Amino acid sequence: MLLRRIAAALCATALAAVGVQATSAGPAAAAPRVLYYDAGQAQEFRSVVDQGAQIWNSRVTNVRLVPVPAGQTPNIRVYADNGWPRAITTSLGNGRWYMGREAVNDGYYQPRIAAHEFGHLLGLPDRRTGLCSDLMSGSSAPVSCTNAYPSTREATTVNTNFATAAAVAPQVYAWAG
Repeated sequence: MLLRRIAAALCATALAAVGVQATSAGPAAAAPRVLYYDAGQAQEFRSVVDQGAQIWNSRVTNVRLVPVPAGQTPNIRVYADNGWPRAITTSLGNGRWYMGREAVNDGYYQPRIAAHEFGHLLGLPDRRTGLCSDLMSGSSAPVSCTNAYPSTREATTVNTNFATAAAVAPQVYAWAG
């Protein structure tokens, strides 16, 4: 054992002398799962959709929301309409959501709506806690709530969902006004 340590030290010294740095390989971090979203039919809310995606990208590491490149099929499609915001999932990370003008017209904070609806596609259900600190409390939080960021618990759940092959059954999530 001592001879191996000495040999390793001599080898590292010799490599360093010629300008080569030896490193030990640690466990490789898994690359985040990339989900492509298409906001082409989000109309006037396209930049808000992008903002919602960036909010999630700033808080989680196991998944990335990326605008769909040409020729790629999106995992998530985003639409705008005159109803309430809602999401329809087909599986974890796949489905569509609607930026409903009814909530916008009622005064709800647009980036919060976008981040909330993305949250459904990332596997989070509505949690009608009424707390502004809970992104997934949705419309149960006051209209004055401008927190568009997931709580630590919500971000941890999403990271866990995408660290494993978590199965999330198809769902329809609709804001209740």
